[in-house]
Amino acid sequence: MNVVEFCVSNAHHGTDEALRKLEQLPDIEVEVIEYGCLGNCGECFLSPYALVNGESVVAETAEQLYELVLEAIRRQEEERNALDKLLDDL
Repeated sequence: MNVVEFCVSNAHHGTDEALRKLEQLPDIEVEVIEYGCLGNCGECFLSPYALVNGESVVAETAEQLYELVLEAIRRQEEERNALDKLLDDL
């Protein structure tokens, strides 16, 4: 399960639309959580951002953030699968 966390204060960048699109993904297992604050106030003020499984993803636009979140999820899943395979081979 992938966890994507958004800061409600970051919605002024339009991240609420990216949040809604992620909640509706049929082919990726993702839990989308919106918090009042994620503690990254400087980043939150300047750019659209989200945390993907604890990793910060920052973009110039909310549309780009959505795409970068999807890329981060796919990359992290590939890394987990490679590590699982490596451990299975031990």
